[in-house]
Amino acid sequence: MERVKVEISGKLYEYPVNSTLLEISRDFQKDYEHQIILAFVNNKLRELFKQVSCDCSIRFVTTAEDDGHKNYQRGLILIMLKAFYAEFGKENVEKVAVEYAVGNGLYCDYSGKVPLTRERILAVKQRMEDIVQRDIPFLKRSIGTDDAIELFRKYRMFDKEKLFRYRRVSKANIYNLDGFEDYYYGYMPPSSGMCRYFDLIPYDDGFLLVLPDRKQPTVVEKFVPQPKLYETLKEANAWAQMMDIPNVGALNDVIAQGKLNDLILVQEALQEKKISDIADMIKKSGKKFIMIAGPSSSGKTTFSHRLSVQLRAHGLKPHPIAVDNYFVEREKTPKDEQGNYNFESLHAIDLEQFNQDMTDILEGKTVDIPEFNFISGKREYKGNFLTLGPEDILVIEGIHGLNDALSYSLPRESKFKIYISALTQLNIDEHNRIPTTDGRLIRRMVRDARTRGASAQRTIAMWPSVRRGEDENIFPFQEDADVMFNSALIYELAVLKQYAEPILFGIDRNCPEYVEAKRLLKFLDYFIGAPSENVPNNSILKEFVGGSCFKV
Repeated sequence: MERVKVEISGKLYEYPVNSTLLEISRDFQKDYEHQIILAFVNNKLRELFKQVSCDCSIRFVTTAEDDGHKNYQRGLILIMLKAFYAEFGKENVEKVAVEYAVGNGLYCDYSGKVPLTRERILAVKQRMEDIVQRDIPFLKRSIGTDDAIELFRKYRMFDKEKLFRYRRVSKANIYNLDGFEDYYYGYMPPSSGMCRYFDLIPYDDGFLLVLPDRKQPTVVEKFVPQPKLYETLKEANAWAQMMDIPNVGALNDVIAQGKLNDLILVQEALQEKKISDIADMIKKSGKKFIMIAGPSSSGKTTFSHRLSVQLRAHGLKPHPIAVDNYFVEREKTPKDEQGNYNFESLHAIDLEQFNQDMTDILEGKTVDIPEFNFISGKREYKGNFLTLGPEDILVIEGIHGLNDALSYSLPRESKFKIYISALTQLNIDEHNRIPTTDGRLIRRMVRDARTRGASAQRTIAMWPSVRRGEDENIFPFQEDADVMFNSALIYELAVLKQYAEPILFGIDRNCPEYVEAKRLLKFLDYFIGAPSENVPNNSILKEFVGGSCFKV
């Protein structure tokens, strides 16, 4: 029998030609703490049903890794849909939509002829458990794009039908789970038996598919409500529905029909109204310290400027202060496990000096506000004296803004906290959501390339570290905010596409970041590109593509 040589963890092994990755993985599962669900073959991500036909190197991917976790999540969504249609009857289901992530759950909405009850949701969960127990294979087939359009019209999945009308590729990959067919942006597990850990619970008017965390892929933690985040996501979804653009296909319709400018004007007006409402809340609160925090590339700088404009329009005198100006001197900066400076640590800030200055300002004293010189790594004082009058307030922006440990000397009643993030309200289709992190990563790539000359490869390589910092320093405090602001623009990915694609194509195929670049290029291919000329120069989007009227 003909055999192939495969390199795994630096050692060579031989297997019969056309052995599947799943068969090979079974010999190595004992060496991994968590379940193997995908594999890299010669640095290309592959599903486990793929066969090995020539000599190669293999690196297995588990559910504890980002690619593996996403794969697991897609498998669970297809299992949930299969169970849902079986329980309710496909003739009774108008739509089941996977809307957005809240904590460790995916919020799903339903419309149809049969009422959504707690008992029905429990019955769907029981059907899901049965599907998992039966370990049914996910079957994959490739069909023509025109055939895909007809297929999804037949299944009354109209979001997908519209999406495929704008697809330039000639083929589409369809997954089949025991007769239930669907399309997914990304790979699937080999079988349903790999998706054992989940929960399904009622929530608000819909239900939540509760998932295990990537760090503990065999543990499903009890869902902890995040009401402020949920209401912000719900409001964003309502905006999308109001503008009749819930998905990429609908956005492409607007662009193709030459109506993008009207959409831009309405979306920007909605954001400006929200900022004005926040300014009104601040004035009524009488608080002196406006603390703004949010994850990377959420548009904090532009938001701070626009909020300051609205505060002035409300008769107040805002003074912006960047917490970064209170960095400790470079040699005193704490380091991470790799020995690199950890600028995202709370202790990278001179907490004592920051609190002394803020307390003095609150007591009516005059304070010289420092500026941090990022070249020399030292704070400098240039006579930026500040004294608070009756209408003066401080707009303080930094990643630790919501953490009371940053401003420990200030009474809570003196602080108005704002959490800002780009919470994408657009979905690819009814079953393929756009993760918020994808929108922020694309924003950051475009901005870093423009302002820092950084390659997309470098931005992608740094992203896991950025995310870890957010998990530690930002997300735990978001529910403590007085108000949340969603900086995502429903049209932005169509504009960012023009800037992101060239730098993503510049990533070498043999480098580790190429897999993520390929995924993002496939994702951007769903959009019709749009120019940035009609984007207002005070838009948050201009912070990333350039041309902002603010100093960003």
